[in-house]
Amino acid sequence: MRKLSRVVPLAVVVGATLLQTQEVSSQSFTTFRAKDPGVRSGPAAAGGPLAGLTAKEIEFFNAGKADFLEAEEVDEGLGPTMNLDSCGGCHSQPATGGTSPAVNPQVAFANSDDKTNRVPSFIRANGPVREARLVKKPDGSPDGGVAALFTIVGSPDAAGCRISQPDFERHVANRNVIFRIPTPVFGAGMIEQIPDSTILANQSANSDAKRNKGISGKVNRNGNDGTIARFGWKAQNQSLLLFSGEAYNVEMGITSELFQVERDQNANCQFATVPNDILNTEALVPLDAVGAIEKFAVFQRFLAPPTPSNTTPGGDDSIDRGRNAFNNVGCALCHTPSLRTGNSGVVALRNKTANLFSDLLVHSMGPDLADGVSQGTANGTEFRTAPLWGLGKRIFFLHDGRTNDLLEAIDAHKSGSSRDGNASEANEVIRDFNDLSERLKQDVLNFLRSL
Repeated sequence: MRKLSRVVPLAVVVGATLLQTQEVSSQSFTTFRAKDPGVRSGPAAAGGPLAGLTAKEIEFFNAGKADFLEAEEVDEGLGPTMNLDSCGGCHSQPATGGTSPAVNPQVAFANSDDKTNRVPSFIRANGPVREARLVKKPDGSPDGGVAALFTIVGSPDAAGCRISQPDFERHVANRNVIFRIPTPVFGAGMIEQIPDSTILANQSANSDAKRNKGISGKVNRNGNDGTIARFGWKAQNQSLLLFSGEAYNVEMGITSELFQVERDQNANCQFATVPNDILNTEALVPLDAVGAIEKFAVFQRFLAPPTPSNTTPGGDDSIDRGRNAFNNVGCALCHTPSLRTGNSGVVALRNKTANLFSDLLVHSMGPDLADGVSQGTANGTEFRTAPLWGLGKRIFFLHDGRTNDLLEAIDAHKSGSSRDGNASEANEVIRDFNDLSERLKQDVLNFLRSL
C-alpha cells in the first residue's frame, strides 16, 4: 500500500511564513542608537603622585593628602556655616582628588554630631555633592556668592550658637539658586604651570576654523595683576593656593592667613581663634610648620593626571575612530587635547605635555546652561572649558551635575540662537556631532570614556 503524504494545513504554513517574515522585518528595521557606556570599570587610574617627584616632594604630597582627607572639627574652626567637613568628601570619585561620589556625604553630615540641619531638596543621597549660589540679593542686585548649606547648631561642641540656614526652598521656588559640583583636581599642578603665553597662542590658533564654527572664547584674568586665572567652573582662581584657601573658607568655614575674616562673625558661634589655621612658627619639622591650605595646594600640585584606558567597549579601533571624529566635528577647538607646561621650579612639572583636553578659556554656552552668576570677567553664560582627562570615571556632568548621561551632557552644550544674540559657542559643533552616524557617535562616546 502506498503511504499517504502527511498533509500540513495551509493555515499553519501561512502562519509560520508570516511569523518568519515578521521576525526578519523586525530585525531589518532595528535601529542602533549611540549610548553612554557609563562609568569605566577597572582601577581608578588616578589619585597618585606625579612621576619624578623627589623624596621630599613625596613627603609633602602625602602630608597634603592626609590633610585633604581629614574631617575638621568645630574646635579647629569648622563653620559656623559650611557645606561639608573635608575636602576629600567632595573630591573622591574615582580617587582622592576627583569629583562627586555616587553617594553624597552631605546627607549624613547634615545631622551628624546632633546638628539640627534641614537637608535642602536639591541635596540627595544619590548625589551629586553640590554647593549653592544665590543669583540675586533681596534688593535685586547681583549676588553670586556661596550660600552655605549647613550650620554647626545643635552640636555639643557649639553650645550657645544660634544661626539659621538660608530658606533654600524659597530660593528654589523663585529660581534664585544655582548649583556647582566639585571640579576634579587631578593634574592641577600641570594646569597651574601652563604659561599665559601658551594659553594665548592656543587661543589664536585655528582662528578660521573657530570663526566658521562661531567659537570665540576669552581668558578670565586676575583683576589685580592681569594674569590668566584657570581654576574653578568659571576659571575664577589664578593659583592652587588661592583655590585651596577660598575652598577652605567657603566650603568648610575655616579661615586662614589667606582668608582671615570669618564669613559668619556671630560671636556666639566662634569656638577657635581667628584665623583658624596659621603658620606654626614653633614647629621643628618643616612639614609641621606649613598651614593646611599650603598642604592642600601642594597635594593638588603634585597630583598626577589620570591615566587613559583602551578597555572601553569597542577597544582601540573604536577609540581611534572616536578621537578622529571628536577632532573633525570641532570638539577639539575648545577641548584642546594638550598644552605644554613651562620652566617650572618642580622638575616633575617642567616642560611636560598636559593632555588636559581644555583651552582654559571661558566660552558662552547659551541660555540653557547659563547660571546668571558672574565671576571675574566671566559672565552668567560663560564657563571654563572643562578638562576632559579622567572623564571616563566621572559620574555627574556639567557645572551643576544635572545629568549622569554623557550624551545628554553633550547635547546640553547646544542652546540659543544667533538671531537672538544668545547662541552657545558650541551650537555648530553639536549640530555636526548630531549629523554623525549613530555608530560614529558611539565611537566618540567610547573615546571620551577612555580618557
